[in-house]
Amino acid sequence: MGKRDYYDVLGVNKSASPEELKSAYRKLAVKYHPDKNPDDKAAEDKFKEASEAYGVLSDKSKKDNYDNFGHAAFENGGGGQGGFGGFSGADFSDIFEDFFGDFGGSRRSSRKSSNNRGSDLRYDLTISLEEAYSGKKQNIQFSTSEKCNTCKGNGSRPGFNPERCSYCGGNGRVRSNQGFFTVQQTCPQCTGSGEEITNPCTDCNGQGNKQASKKISVTIPKGVDDGTRIRLAGKGEAGTRGGASGDLYLFINIKSHDLFKRSDVNLFFEFPISIADAALGTTIEIPTIDGKKAKIKIPDGTQDGKQFRLKGKGMPFMRRGDHGDLYVQVKTEVPVYLNKEQKDLLERFRKIENERSNPTIKKFFQKARSFWND
Repeated sequence: MGKRDYYDVLGVNKSASPEELKSAYRKLAVKYHPDKNPDDKAAEDKFKEASEAYGVLSDKSKKDNYDNFGHAAFENGGGGQGGFGGFSGADFSDIFEDFFGDFGGSRRSSRKSSNNRGSDLRYDLTISLEEAYSGKKQNIQFSTSEKCNTCKGNGSRPGFNPERCSYCGGNGRVRSNQGFFTVQQTCPQCTGSGEEITNPCTDCNGQGNKQASKKISVTIPKGVDDGTRIRLAGKGEAGTRGGASGDLYLFINIKSHDLFKRSDVNLFFEFPISIADAALGTTIEIPTIDGKKAKIKIPDGTQDGKQFRLKGKGMPFMRRGDHGDLYVQVKTEVPVYLNKEQKDLLERFRKIENERSNPTIKKFFQKARSFWND
């Protein structure tokens, strides 16, 4: 199948002016551009076809040849390569300036804002487990860059304003044509701002910001865990020449606790009791993370390692009203440094002890005898 007439491709007649040609191509480029039609081969082909047609008709010399000889003017070495990349003489930059504007609103302004945005900062904050439980407000102080008060952040001496960059013409980027493609790069002179400082502020040397010690109040929410990251938008370093400020990230470190071990929202700790309390039963009073006390009834015959659960006595869930649980594990302590009376009592107890009092011991020796007999 032969190539379509270039004028038909763009939908214009032979007397169309350069402005009409550009307008026609722009509409087709916006409609069929691959960025707007991903994985659509038909749209890609139409985009290439329109680009090829505009590449010829926008160039006066090629247009004259095409008007006289048609597609034959670019075949067999007749002055053009054809295809998607064969129009190195065509200037598509103004077309795609408008085209990108349709897609991204104002890409120029967003690029400048991105290039001049301040750096993000990190602050490590160490708190106690009790503070993680209840939450807190705390003042922190750190060194950062802030907007210069003298120039109000624009980098120019009072009474002067930044001027349009002479290298990029205020675009913030420069282009170079490589075949069909136009390569865009950040302007090396203005670093993307589109402006240059001809009369720099003497306090900040034209940067628009300067180093300072900053003090802010931060809120630590209830239930934060070790390693929690909190983002404070706009509290990082100030942007250069009016750019947006970066963010401040708080990284929470929680100190180890003398009593409690934490796992997610649950708390654990061991509570020592005597052999007598484990055997006869008792009621114990334990501390809780909120600074209060709770009671646990230890039934008679409680074995070492027995765990008791106190519902809702753990850490709070972040941004929720409920809490985790507190688990108390009993550790039976064998007495040491016995006096004579204690030893005599234990001897008497051992003599009157029977197998029913120690079912675990009885079961073990039954297994041991079976093993020895085998």
